[in-house]
Amino acid sequence: MASDALQELRQLCLKRGAAGIKGLGRTFRIMDDDGSKSLDFQEFEKGLENYGVSVGREKAKEIFAMMDKDGSGSINFGEFLENLRPPMSDARKQVISQAFQKLDKTGDGVVTVQDLQGVYNSKHHPKYKSGEWTEEQVFRSFLDSFDSPYEKDGKVTLEEFINYYSGVSASIDIDEYFITMMKNAWKL
Repeated sequence: MASDALQELRQLCLKRGAAGIKGLGRTFRIMDDDGSKSLDFQEFEKGLENYGVSVGREKAKEIFAMMDKDGSGSINFGEFLENLRPPMSDARKQVISQAFQKLDKTGDGVVTVQDLQGVYNSKHHPKYKSGEWTEEQVFRSFLDSFDSPYEKDGKVTLEEFINYYSGVSASIDIDEYFITMMKNAWKL
């Protein structure tokens, strides 16, 4: 069960739309000066302020302490985002997983440009039609929308895919509507 402070932070992020949590991730990536993929309290607090989701110093300390499971004085970046995203029903997780499996043609648990060939039609993309981009650039742009804000490596894991859809899920109250939307979008 999430604390009230974590719930407040989650709601402040989600007010920024479906990509609010992902946007916070980008802000924290910038705050992580040493590239450690973890934040000390000062980096954490500064990141919240820069993103404009001020919860106050005491609540920030409470959230930070909750995330710092090992008491090391830093929080793991991925763990923070995982805890920040809203909880989803098993039915929602299942349909997200089905969409991911449809993209993951090789079945190796990672979606790459190669997986998208034959699944995603780049021919109608405006930049492809205009000759600005190659098919591979269109695929890479598509993957970047799901990829971790921390490292755009052209590889999308199920965890990254779930992180993306957690924001979308938070804006849709009814499971049946979310599931219908996913099935229609991914032709499941």
